[in-house]
Amino acid sequence: MNAFRFASPRHFERFAARATPWFAWASVVFVAAGLVIGLAIAPADALQRDIYRIMFVHVPAAWMSMFIYLVMAAYGALHLAMHTRLSAMMARALAPTGALFTAIALITGALWGKPTWGTWWVWDARLTSELILFFLYVGFIALHAAIDGTRRADRACSVLALIGVVNIPIIYFSVQWWYTLHQGPSLGFGSGVAMEKSMAWGIVVMSAGFWSYAIAVSLARVRVIMRAAERVPAGEAPSRIEERAA
Repeated sequence: MNAFRFASPRHFERFAARATPWFAWASVVFVAAGLVIGLAIAPADALQRDIYRIMFVHVPAAWMSMFIYLVMAAYGALHLAMHTRLSAMMARALAPTGALFTAIALITGALWGKPTWGTWWVWDARLTSELILFFLYVGFIALHAAIDGTRRADRACSVLALIGVVNIPIIYFSVQWWYTLHQGPSLGFGSGVAMEKSMAWGIVVMSAGFWSYAIAVSLARVRVIMRAAERVPAGEAPSRIEERAA
């Protein structure tokens, strides 16, 4: 099938070059529209008044932090099963963006928690498991940088990503499995949340903007990884290449 052409880094690099500007502009449009809906169109909450508007950044960022990790782990599994270079490259490209969204979710959660809960942080199940997710992203990045040899590093990071997947359902279902200070799901079937339509649309549009940003940045980053791989053989570390050249 023609679609399998994109499994080749060489063909995928050309696709990424064409697609990146489109997703970048889409992220600008969606984020701007989401901010307008969240800050100007959506009404104030009956209980939290205007402080709840942090939700329009916090909720999409938290969703993205989990979803990107699942995609990263899927690429890791594909790399282990089929030894595809592009899968490992995409996993590496996604990790920094996932860490960024996790950090945003944690910071905005603290900013939201202080006026509503009276504290910046509590060690409940949702917050603790989200913090563990941030450490998984950082650990993935650090592990790859610490191992000599791209192939060995890719295999080790793929295993780490798959092990860390167990944390995702803990994050998502933690507010249902245990008593927690964190509120339940903001959207979803059976969530029990009655939300005005403009509020829901604000979250959806902002999520589209964050996802478009994640795609654009990851495609741009994977192109950098591909170009670096062309200069350094997959089995060697950059430091060894420099020593041999000297």
